[in-house]
Amino acid sequence: MGDTEERIFGIDTPEAFTACALETFRRQYALCPQYRQYADLLEAVPDRVRDIADIPFLPIRFFKQYDIISSAEPQPVAPQKIFFSSSTTGQIPSRHCVTDVSLYERSFLAGFRHFYGAPEDYVILALLPAYLEREGSSLVYMADRLIRESGRPESGYYLYDHDRLYSTLAELRGRGQKTLLLGVAFALLDFTEKYRLEGPNDSWLTVMETGGMKGRREELTREELHRCLGGGFGLRAVHSEYGMCELLSQAYSAGDGVFRAPAWMRVIIRDINDPFRESSPGERGIIHIIDLANRNSCSFIETEDTGRAYPDGSFTVEGRLQGSERRGCNMLIE
Repeated sequence: MGDTEERIFGIDTPEAFTACALETFRRQYALCPQYRQYADLLEAVPDRVRDIADIPFLPIRFFKQYDIISSAEPQPVAPQKIFFSSSTTGQIPSRHCVTDVSLYERSFLAGFRHFYGAPEDYVILALLPAYLEREGSSLVYMADRLIRESGRPESGYYLYDHDRLYSTLAELRGRGQKTLLLGVAFALLDFTEKYRLEGPNDSWLTVMETGGMKGRREELTREELHRCLGGGFGLRAVHSEYGMCELLSQAYSAGDGVFRAPAWMRVIIRDINDPFRESSPGERGIIHIIDLANRNSCSFIETEDTGRAYPDGSFTVEGRLQGSERRGCNMLIE
């Protein structure tokens, strides 16, 4: 595994990514029964898969029905960790069985360092009530480790203690201490309705939202959300994190709503009506993700999010796919 990890996290050319993706496909076709059955249904057998465009992407809802594991062991492998997706009442959450949690740790630490630098340079504050109130959140697992890596006494969770969070931010601002506030959207908005930080604060504070309202508030567009948060925190730009429990890697936006992924992760946009046609640059479609760190599960995921991709590898996220939009070969698994 060591040499394989070095190849994954050492990818530095498109050719290296392609070679690693094809090797990963062959491995997961052989070792993951559900993925192999789905690939066979699409006649995407290894002999016919010669390029990334030929690789089938597993619909993400398979994680609601099966434990998606790639393992050469003759007996079922006990996962080291099981991550669950958030879900509204009555919905079945996805479950991601992680058989080697060190891959997740290496992936999110390397991704964070690539985009933001060393965690030790930051005070890391977390405002994640919706995630802390349930078991098995991959985001909380990541936040825990980043807080530990920070090693600073102010780092930690603030839950609903907005008074303490405000006083901490005021004290950090006075010192000019580099600070990351990681928060779910509704909790960040709740804070700004009670407190406002006079700006500009971009020189020391990064606010990173991790997504939606979790049923707590009316949904806003990302532009509306960032406008509200930017005003409340005195920032010109609000950052975003894009990840999910079924993956082991994250993409980040530095405030323009355009996400960028680490070298071992790639986003491909495919046509809503034809899952085999890659959308043109800037054309709306379904987000498909290659996450090579997800080696022991499935690295090729068809999400239910829509967005657009651009020639430099960046992408935007526009929302969830509506049920009425699903057509064509996507219906094969119904």
